Amino acid sequence: MTYDNDQAAAEPRLVRLNKYLADNGIASRRRADQLIAGGEVMVDGHIVTELGTKVDPASQRVEWDGVILKPSGERHRYYLLNKPTGVVCTNDEKELRRRAWDLIHDDEKGRVYPVGRLDVDTSGLIILTNDGEFTHRVTHPSFGVEKTYRVSIEGFVADAALDKIRSGLHLAEGRTGGAKVLVKRRNDHGTEIVVTLTEGKNREVRRIFARFGYKVRDLHRMKIGPIGDRGIGVGQWRMLEPEEVQALLDSGSEQPQRRRIPTRGPAAGRAGERRPGSTSTRVRGRKQESGKQSGKQSSGGRRGGRR
Repeated sequence: MTYDNDQAAAEPRLVRLNKYLADNGIASRRRADQLIAGGEVMVDGHIVTELGTKVDPASQRVEWDGVILKPSGERHRYYLLNKPTGVVCTNDEKELRRRAWDLIHDDEKGRVYPVGRLDVDTSGLIILTNDGEFTHRVTHPSFGVEKTYRVSIEGFVADAALDKIRSGLHLAEGRTGGAKVLVKRRNDHGTEIVVTLTEGKNREVRRIFARFGYKVRDLHRMKIGPIGDRGIGVGQWRMLEPEEVQALLDSGSEQPQRRRIPTRGPAAGRAGERRPGSTSTRVRGRKQESGKQSGKQSSGGRRGGRR
């Protein structure tokens, strides 16, 4: 459907509403669809909830969160910030704490948004941009862009815990994809580790070590893809060069990586799981036992009721 406000339905400049939101740095296209379906987007003063809606940015007014979006001819901007602790990754104007956005001292920055999140207690690299497609490519785990953290932990972290972290473990929202773990220093007083992830579950690094009873003392994101924090102090920022933006995109997969679901062998299901439509071993066993008993009873009846 095209939301045309009584204009001709087929105009050459029509674009999908979710793409227009993404081009303005609001969200990825998938997240933009959720915003549209949730009634959070207005076109020419009317709430639009139908997915697939198209608009003409040159003649129609698109609003989200009370902000009128600009045509996508606006230049994309990419800022690299070395976030200090105590700073939050949100653009909420009601937020009283310092925001990452507040640290970008560029009068032309416009509405740029954090690419992913770093929690308030974590320092390190965060990108802010108005390019929604770039945000999707860098943050979605299916593209596999790596994020590398320097982790300081209280006490001596055992090899068994590190091996499980490398192979992946279960958190409340699902199994982690595993991590690259490099031990830099380890003794009874503390452990220094470099951890690399390709996903971004909420407070994931802290939570995976907490699963084994370890407390993270300090957490710093030192790299996003091939871009490191060398030469940029905590609290400082700089513009990403065009070749750096491309290098970030190239560091991930060109196509989203789909999880392969095994159909045979032990990997087809974990212990205690059943595939849809299958019958558990316990149920099959009860059916077989029931059949045997029924057969015995029938046989016994033919023999005159012997038990």
